[in-house]
Amino acid sequence: MKALDNVRIELSVVIGAAEAPISQLLKMTRGTMIPLDRRQEDLTLVYAGDVPVASGEVLLKGDKISLRISEILNQTT
Repeated sequence: MKALDNVRIELSVVIGAAEAPISQLLKMTRGTMIPLDRRQEDLTLVYAGDVPVASGEVLLKGDKISLRISEILNQTT
């Protein structure tokens, strides 16, 4: 695994999704609230590219946001 030590990959953490008509998007201003399809206690997915690789819990500490990994998702090919 030493050969992989310096290989970097971009991870994305998706906290939720929403759908809205374009008319609503055009009316958005600073402070607009967008309801997401998740609850606070739901696990958040971590993606490597477009592949979900883990899930976890969002944590807030002061002004920092982090994610505690709860599960590594099984990748089958």
